[in-house]
Amino acid sequence: MPYRPPLVAHEYFVADPPELPVRTRGEQGLSALTAAEPVAVDEAGVTLKGATTAEETLVVQVRVAGEGVIRVRLGQDVETRARSARATSMVTPGTYAAARVETRQGGVTIDAGSLRAEITLDPWRLRFTDAQGATLVETDPGHTDISGRMRTLPFGRSRADGVTVAYHESFAAPADEAFTGFGESFTPLDKRGQRPVMWNFDAFGAESQRAYKNVPFYQSSRGYGVLVDSGAPIEFDVCQSTHSVVQIVVPDDLIDYYVIAGPTPPEVLDRYDRLTCRPELPPKWAFGTWISSGFFKDTQERVMERARRIRERGIPCDVLHLDTYWQAEGHWSDMRWDEESFPDPAGMLAELDGMGFKVCLWMNPYISHRSPAFQPAADAGYFLKNQDGEAYVADCWHGSYPACGIVDLTNPAATAWFKGLLRPLLQQGVQAFKTDFAEGVPRDATAFNGMTGTDLHNVYTLLFNDAVAEVTREVHGHGLVWARSSYLGGQRHAAQWSGDTYTSYPAMGSTLRGGLAHGLSGVPFWSHDAGGFTGRPADDLYVRWTQFGALSPLLRLHGTTSREPWEFPEVEAEAVAALRLRYRLMPYLYSAAVEAARTGAPMMRALCVDHPGDPVAWQADLEYLLGRDLLVAPMTSPDGVRQVYLPEGEWIDYWTGETLTGGRHRSARTPLGRIPLYARRDALIPVATSPGDTVDVPEEITIVAFGGGDGSTTVHDLDGETVVAATRDGDTLHVTVTGPKRVAGVEFAPVAGSPARAVITSQETP
Repeated sequence: MPYRPPLVAHEYFVADPPELPVRTRGEQGLSALTAAEPVAVDEAGVTLKGATTAEETLVVQVRVAGEGVIRVRLGQDVETRARSARATSMVTPGTYAAARVETRQGGVTIDAGSLRAEITLDPWRLRFTDAQGATLVETDPGHTDISGRMRTLPFGRSRADGVTVAYHESFAAPADEAFTGFGESFTPLDKRGQRPVMWNFDAFGAESQRAYKNVPFYQSSRGYGVLVDSGAPIEFDVCQSTHSVVQIVVPDDLIDYYVIAGPTPPEVLDRYDRLTCRPELPPKWAFGTWISSGFFKDTQERVMERARRIRERGIPCDVLHLDTYWQAEGHWSDMRWDEESFPDPAGMLAELDGMGFKVCLWMNPYISHRSPAFQPAADAGYFLKNQDGEAYVADCWHGSYPACGIVDLTNPAATAWFKGLLRPLLQQGVQAFKTDFAEGVPRDATAFNGMTGTDLHNVYTLLFNDAVAEVTREVHGHGLVWARSSYLGGQRHAAQWSGDTYTSYPAMGSTLRGGLAHGLSGVPFWSHDAGGFTGRPADDLYVRWTQFGALSPLLRLHGTTSREPWEFPEVEAEAVAALRLRYRLMPYLYSAAVEAARTGAPMMRALCVDHPGDPVAWQADLEYLLGRDLLVAPMTSPDGVRQVYLPEGEWIDYWTGETLTGGRHRSARTPLGRIPLYARRDALIPVATSPGDTVDVPEEITIVAFGGGDGSTTVHDLDGETVVAATRDGDTLHVTVTGPKRVAGVEFAPVAGSPARAVITSQETP
């Protein structure tokens, strides 16, 4: 578990993770692989009988699992599976027709195209190389200190009190290697020196290693990734115990990991998606502004008042989110309208639809013991059980609200019943659900399928979001959920947001770090509570965070107090201007979203995505590329001044047209109404010619040229794909357009040396 310093109050949660046992001094129990003997070889891999320091026999399998992917398993036998597989399958290994296995005296080589595994049998050693033979990563045999104590855990397993408690692997780490990923981790982007624990916490903020969304997958600056297939509380010791070793400790019945070739992060993510799944593209309206009721008492009258005011003030908005109080207080979350506060929900939903609003409702998989729905569900066996076989009534709200039963989604009858609570709401006109919580499965709970709470805890969120997405897709044809918790393969649930962020500039910065890490973990459609969640933001912070939200993959204004722009009258204009900028950029943003869904590369791209050879790009975690051509550096300082690193090339200040040389840091100072924003030189940015108050599918767009050199861009929309290409000839930019969109005109950013005019030479619809 994460270290707890003394003398500070802590949040102890009903679902804290179990700690691994600690061996007493002199206690035996380490069983490290020392040698192996092949017992079966085929065209895709090898099965070996492994000998260990404890004189045990374990089974090792090293196999090709796709082009550029090699799988390694160590367990008691070949049939062993991760305990979480009883609930869901998270990884599907592929094949590679050109795979080759070569045996030789003392070793085996496995060729997966762009990745190779070289096995030395005695003593055991495993090295992964690229196709040219350059080492990407190799196993580490273990380190001992001067007293003879083992400081790292090599490939093998460990026992304590006579019971196997974990399998483990260690990789050597050069001094300059950087590591990132592991899900939505709010700590610095390079995880070197950290110890991510794969356990979904109700994190109570976004400023620590406690994460709502963990993904047992990481990427290295040396051009590879590692994925561990297990729902257990895996511990990754990323050069913390020993600076030269990454350790992976898996408290499961085996260790089952994949090494994935790059060499670039997008190539790693593409192969990762082939093992797990492609990201789910949200419906286009979801890329508009979401405005929430906030976490306080709401009514039908107030919802309608909010909707009318949004339209009257010309605030771009597509989604109204109704948080907890659409249900009766103390009954959360039984999926029943509070009839006193919402006397005619069907009429309200119909009226909002006529005004161009989609509606999202908050919910979670916990049902208060005070709800009328609780006892019938408990009697039917629809909740997780305690050790006495009764419904586990857990303090999922940390004492703030009544204890709850947790819907047992391993029980098909319970899942069908739960979906039956949601279906009438969707049929009534609700478009989506905010799937909150789901981090609260206690470790001592028991599930219908026999799983322990520890084994179910992490993958429970996948079952939860699957159920909600399935019934939503059944009614509306899309599977959008707005999820707080997630795990391996959770990119199939669009979208996800960063949880209960504190309201401060530092918290905005750590929230941004979490989004970048999550994008590098395979989840491109991410958001956060613009303005911060806890408390009321100062006027300047509200604007700065709204600007960050407006240039994030998805945007929601939400908090414990109102985030409605008119509640900040002194800065309403600046906040709304940020929203309007988003709607103007919608053709560019949605095109980036479609590309992300197809390739797995994030919309919000850490600089290492496009500049993997730049060491600074693996450390720069308070800025990002939004799509390929815009660099965003949210203002994380209250004085309006910050350092921005511009990668190699030339960059254009979006607001002034100034040309800036990359490969260096610069000081950025912007007034409150502007976010530091830069365009790649010669980029062609498609924008809406006449942006409205809701997201639409425009017939025509405008192209903004930053520099006016040769270039091209592809615009993706619901009406198809439009390719815009530009060629400069002297003082004229010639533009050709192929596809359904009509380009109404070309605007030139005020960049020195831009052409004097643009000529659209052809517009063709294939």
